[in-house]
Parts: sequence; structure tokens; C-alpha cells
Amino acid sequence: MNNLQIQTEENIAFMIEEIKTKLKMASAAAMQPSHFKLEQYEDIKDLYEVVASKEKFSISEVEALVSELGRLRSQG
Repeated sequence: MNNLQIQTEENIAFMIEEIKTKLKMASAAAMQPSHFKLEQYEDIKDLYEVVASKEKFSISEVEALVSELGRLRSQG
């Protein structure tokens, strides 16, 4: 298990991959860890914790989470 208290690019990659897997993102290939900056670490970690804490998501929850990832990506 990664120590997510440490802000590293490797941890960003881990969290993005976990989020994509858990949300079963159809466009997962378009969402690469390299699209995110280390300055966004806390926001990505917040999203990761939301995704990791739930077993299943409604369609609207998935859309909201993917939208937030997209917003962070566009800032990257």
C-alpha cells in the first residue's frame, strides 16, 4: 500500500489508476496520471478517498466524480 501522506507523482498515478478502475471509466485511456500536477495532490487525494470509501456509485455520482477529474485535468 502506498503512503498517500507523501505527495509524489507515483502516488498521483496510483490514485488516478484506482479511481479509473473503481469507476469503470469508459474513457480511462484519456485520463492519464501525467495530465495532473503535484500541486493538485490534495484535490486528487480527496477524490480518491471518496471513491475508495464506497462500494458502488450511482450514475450521477460517477458523472460528478469524472467531471471533477476532468476539471482538475484541464487545470494541469
